[in-house]
Amino acid sequence: MITLAQLTELLGWAAVINIAYLILASVMIMTMKGKISSIHKKMFNIDDKDVDALYFNFLGNYKVVTLVFFVVPYFALKIMGY
Repeated sequence: MITLAQLTELLGWAAVINIAYLILASVMIMTMKGKISSIHKKMFNIDDKDVDALYFNFLGNYKVVTLVFFVVPYFALKIMGY
């Protein structure tokens, strides 16, 4: 059975990994936007404006999920003293 201290550590590392991925995805989209968007436009047959909106939507949703499921529970457990 997992202890609260182990759960806190798990959530902490999961938060770090997810935040690192979010930063990496953001940097990749900012620096390689033309190449990445041309690939996605061809793969999914989408317009330029739609690709930008989908990238923004993806990053926003990923950020919210990371905060809700990893960062906030980690800090709640840390506040409780675990």
